[in-house]
Amino acid sequence: MATENPAEIRLEVCDLAVGFGRRTIQSELNFKVHRGSIFAIMGRSGCGKSTVLRAIVGLLRPMGGKVLVEGEDYWAAAEERRAAMSRHFGMCFQGGALWSSMSVADNVALPLQMFTGLNAEAVAELVELKLSLVGLAGAGPKMPRELSGGMLKRAGLARALALDPAILLFDEPSAGLDPVTSARLDQLILELSRGLDATVVIVSHELPSLFAICDDGVFLDGDSGTAIAHGSPRSLRDSCEDPRVRAFMERGRDEATRVQARPS
Repeated sequence: MATENPAEIRLEVCDLAVGFGRRTIQSELNFKVHRGSIFAIMGRSGCGKSTVLRAIVGLLRPMGGKVLVEGEDYWAAAEERRAAMSRHFGMCFQGGALWSSMSVADNVALPLQMFTGLNAEAVAELVELKLSLVGLAGAGPKMPRELSGGMLKRAGLARALALDPAILLFDEPSAGLDPVTSARLDQLILELSRGLDATVVIVSHELPSLFAICDDGVFLDGDSGTAIAHGSPRSLRDSCEDPRVRAFMERGRDEATRVQARPS
């Protein structure tokens, strides 16, 4: 059996437990996210997917366990070191999470202004580049209220890309989008993953998107409060024997026909 190369593991979760107060939502979580993969955190609504994502990205201290970023324990590190490690992450929130009082360009520029010493001209050039990458060239002067739902998601993605992160994380990227817009966003995520050699982690329960772009993943169960299956969405749908997983993955099979062949 071939030995796994540690350099290929971008992110690793070890015995992770998350929750609020004394309430544990998920525990005993163990999974690895390999370099260049598009990894899905799956499960029914309310099972704790987004809570796990918040612990991974540094927004919620876990109740126990480890989050290793390229082998380094994020939560065991000093605050200053955690801030530096956080630059590995580009987080795309469900609603875009743009500052409503700032233009699109100013929203994208904010991480560059906070974490780099670039002058205003260099920042402006990078902002336009990031907006172009997500199909929003020329949209910089617009205010968030002027954007459609799909454009808001892409603007949030441009901001997440500002610091050239190694790991992109998405919280329900397809939520609230019509099927056509959702499919376009899926294709954009695929193109960015390949073109930028970025590792992607996606929280979602939207089957068409999961089948379209994800090549690995973990399935969280709300009742037992832990992961009950590992593998790509397609493999879980086709071969997982756990009835809870099969019931979830087989729902709406007809809805997912548009993504029967994942691009190579």
